[in-house]
Amino acid sequence: MKTLVIASHPYPDQSRIIKALQEAAGEMMDVTVHNLELRYGQRLNDFDIAAEQRAHEAADRIVYMFPIHWFNLTPMLKAYLNEVWTYGWAFGPEGHALRGKEMQVVVSAGTSALTLSRQGLVQSTMEEVLTPMKASALYVGMTYLPPLAFHDVMGAAPETIAGFQHQLVEALAA
Repeated sequence: MKTLVIASHPYPDQSRIIKALQEAAGEMMDVTVHNLELRYGQRLNDFDIAAEQRAHEAADRIVYMFPIHWFNLTPMLKAYLNEVWTYGWAFGPEGHALRGKEMQVVVSAGTSALTLSRQGLVQSTMEEVLTPMKASALYVGMTYLPPLAFHDVMGAAPETIAGFQHQLVEALAA
C-alpha cells in the first residue's frame, strides 16, 4: 500500500514529536512524507496544487499528521486542504480523486487523554475534536480510519518518543 504523509507543525523549530514521527514514517517502504512548512515555509497560499494532487492520486492511504492546535488543525494544514482539495478534483460531478482511498489522522497533543475526554476539562473526545477531518474524508468518499493520538507530549522522554514512533510504524504497516 502506497502511503502519503502530509505533516504540518506551526512551529517547526520546536517540533519534537511530529518531527520524530515523520522521520519514522519516512524510513518505511512505500511511504512518502511531505512536510508542509519545510516545502512552503509559512506561505498559506503558495502550494504547488498540481503536484500535491498528483501525490494524493498516487497514494492508497493519506496520513495527515499534526499537533492539535487549539483543538483544531494547524493553520497551514487547513489552508492546504482548502487549496488542494478542489471542487472538480476531490469531489463534484467529475471529481472523485480521493474516493476509495484511506485517510489516517495522526496527532500529538500536549494535553492528557483525560483532558480530551467527556469527563475532562474540554468535555470533548479526540474523535470529536477531529470530526471535521472525518466529515471531509466521508464527504469525498474516503475510508476514515480511527485516529492515532499521542497525548502528554510536552517534555516526553526519548523512550516515550521511541514508543510513539513504534506505534506509528505498526499502524502504517497494517
